[in-house]
Amino acid sequence: MDIASFLGIVAGISLIVLAIKKDLNLFISIPSAMITFGGAIAATFINFPFTHVMKVLKVASKVFFAKPLNPYDTVEKIVALAEKARREGFLALESEISTIKDDFLKRGLQSVIDGVSRDAIKDNLTKQLDFLSERHALGQEIFNSMGTYAPAFGMIGTLIGLILMLNNLEDPKKVGPGMALAIITTLYGALASYLVFLPIAGKLRVRDDEERLVKEVCIEGILSLHAGEAPRMIREKLYAYLAPRVRELERKKAQSPREIAKEPKKKKK
Repeated sequence: MDIASFLGIVAGISLIVLAIKKDLNLFISIPSAMITFGGAIAATFINFPFTHVMKVLKVASKVFFAKPLNPYDTVEKIVALAEKARREGFLALESEISTIKDDFLKRGLQSVIDGVSRDAIKDNLTKQLDFLSERHALGQEIFNSMGTYAPAFGMIGTLIGLILMLNNLEDPKKVGPGMALAIITTLYGALASYLVFLPIAGKLRVRDDEERLVKEVCIEGILSLHAGEAPRMIREKLYAYLAPRVRELERKKAQSPREIAKEPKKKKK
């Protein structure tokens, strides 16, 4: 469980509620919520296939419930496999398959045991990694789009409220409700975008980078294992490989969610 994500959303909502608690009822508007959230959801269904949008909740759960990934544990597991293969041969690794929880590493190890060529293993694992990132990118894109639509529909609600207000200037009693609708929809749109949708998209981007890092370590380790490299050399190679990648990942974690969501993706090789 990612405590930071829970604390971020809870703290953000709590601070806003505490700031307006004396006049909380003034900030509750069902029509404003319908325009802002209903419009954003409707636009999302128009922009993306139905099945992709329905899967978004499962994707969003990774923000709060994804298990932390430790690439160094993966390195040590690969080194242990290399040590056993050096002593007993690749076929001895068959008994280790059932103990590996990472399906990606498991498939790579099975390919080594089956005698698949190095190039074929690399090509297969790289394609699997690319397809995984594409699925993750779809979830990020949906939340980025919702983060764009919410303020836009907030502005649409503002225009509706202004029209209602201007149409009833002769009746002072209707001016207040019309102005309230105009302003509250903008507030709802900004909160939905900058407190929920864009931060979730940014966190999903970080999660994808973390998972890619572990998977790339697996690919490099499996190829080194296939080449019969010494376990000590494999450990040194992977640790050296991890150092700059971990620093880059930490830099991204320090960025704001909006900066992460807007950061261009690296082109595939």
